[in-house]
Amino acid sequence: MDPVSSCLGALALELRPGATPARLVLDQAAAETLATEVANDLARFEGRAAELDLGLLAAAYDPVELLRPGWPLHRELERLVAQAPGAGLPRVIAFADRDGRLPEHLQPQAGFEGGAFRLLPFVLRGPREIAVAVGARFESVLLETGMAAAATALAAQQAFGVAVEHARYLTLHDLAALMAMQYEHAGLGAAWPLIETALMAPREEHWLDAPPEPLVRYANGEARIALLDDEGWAAAGFAPAGAHDDARLQRAFDRFQMRQRQLAALFEAHGIPATFDHCPAGGDPRVVLRA
Repeated sequence: MDPVSSCLGALALELRPGATPARLVLDQAAAETLATEVANDLARFEGRAAELDLGLLAAAYDPVELLRPGWPLHRELERLVAQAPGAGLPRVIAFADRDGRLPEHLQPQAGFEGGAFRLLPFVLRGPREIAVAVGARFESVLLETGMAAAATALAAQQAFGVAVEHARYLTLHDLAALMAMQYEHAGLGAAWPLIETALMAPREEHWLDAPPEPLVRYANGEARIALLDDEGWAAAGFAPAGAHDDARLQRAFDRFQMRQRQLAALFEAHGIPATFDHCPAGGDPRVVLRA
């Protein structure tokens, strides 16, 4: 059997500010219409994309649902394409349900519905030589020139029942780069290298060790956060410079604890388990996190 490979990406929908989709999962008819438009667009960027199977998850996800270690949504989509009935290339396969529901493990998760940037994962699967060439081409062109055709944007707008300002295609690396910039603008840039390590090199180790940021070690698939009391926090050098009186120190420590909770929630949203390790005053918290 000839070797098979896949090219992973997403159709990204930027919604009008304040707009809310009427639905996050499409019915089968709307999904098939949209998948056909997506297939046409991808072949426009690289003609050999038409020689590969296309699988589209017809649901609108938040970026954190795609950017998780192991790329779980895309790997499940890849599995579904491989097991789908039918023979011969190309096939255009839209995964939805006749009553508008996907299997529970593929449903957009509660708590992430409100974002204005929604993503529909796609997989192109077929002969390895073609898939690798298409993937390389997409990596070089989609971020700069990957706007969807007007027909695709209109089909998405009608299908999801929401005003779409822009529709474009991204590889997963493109999406990661965009999220890195967004986190930087949101004051979360220090956390991104740890998330990126979990995504791109999950077996490697990475430290967030940049006081006054919380101390975090990523290793073995999880983020371990140093849990410090106020005395240990100050002794370990995490208090900001210039905070000397008790009231200012207390406010700074409260902000530090809030930041720890914020980072833990962010890591968990990206599918990275986060645990707090108590670090007693008088010791080096880095030693505790290495244990």
